[in-house]
Amino acid sequence: MSDALDLEAEYNNRARVPEHPALMAAWRDEAAAFRAERPLEVLKYGKGERERIDLFAASPGAPWAVFIHGGYWQALDGSWFSHLARGLNANGVSVAIPTYDLCPDVSVSMILDQMRTACRVLADSGRAPSVVAGHSAGGHLAACLLADGLTPAAYAISGLFELEPLVPTSVNAKLGLDADEARRLSPALWPGPKGRKLDTVVGGAESAEYLRQSRAMAERWGAAGVQTRFEAVEGANHFTVIAPLADPDSAMTKRVAELAKL
Repeated sequence: MSDALDLEAEYNNRARVPEHPALMAAWRDEAAAFRAERPLEVLKYGKGERERIDLFAASPGAPWAVFIHGGYWQALDGSWFSHLARGLNANGVSVAIPTYDLCPDVSVSMILDQMRTACRVLADSGRAPSVVAGHSAGGHLAACLLADGLTPAAYAISGLFELEPLVPTSVNAKLGLDADEARRLSPALWPGPKGRKLDTVVGGAESAEYLRQSRAMAERWGAAGVQTRFEAVEGANHFTVIAPLADPDSAMTKRVAELAKL
């Protein structure tokens, strides 16, 4: 993009989707309804109040998937997304949904460290993730964990893989990234984890920059020997693109379940 004003338009998802309050309220309500009907176990991965993982087990011995929520590293928690375990549970996959601390109380780098710790605690408890999925900021974190070798597969939905474009935008007011730190935390600039699997999925109605980032990430890591797959979900915006995970029969759920069972 050519200037900060363009970048603001490209990355300010709430401004791009005026109906986002109703869509997010539906997440909260559907998540609460799912927790009311399904047993929930909580696993702590640290001493902090938000250092927790909500566990939705499918059956004994089922593979584990992780879902990491979005919110530009500065909003929400895992409880908003409990219902996204519905589809995977119905396909024989257990789901772990971690919560993390938020910027500006902590840095993006610290949030990444928290998710690394969460994955290691899951593994130590016999729940090592076969796939890590994530939305938006969670897509960034999922790709980072794949690069770290903490999962054999990642499914990044509307992910952010180059953080430098965020620096001049309002998103960065709480993140506090400078150009050097943004580049350091950009998995697109890291060596691709050869032989591992990465799907980059984005809403077809999202901004040109979101589409570019997902496509470019698949191309870059694909050229480095990662087994990549890119998909644009027709008609989906940044807030509706994750909805298929709550549907046991959706193509998205089937694909994540496939990655979990490989």
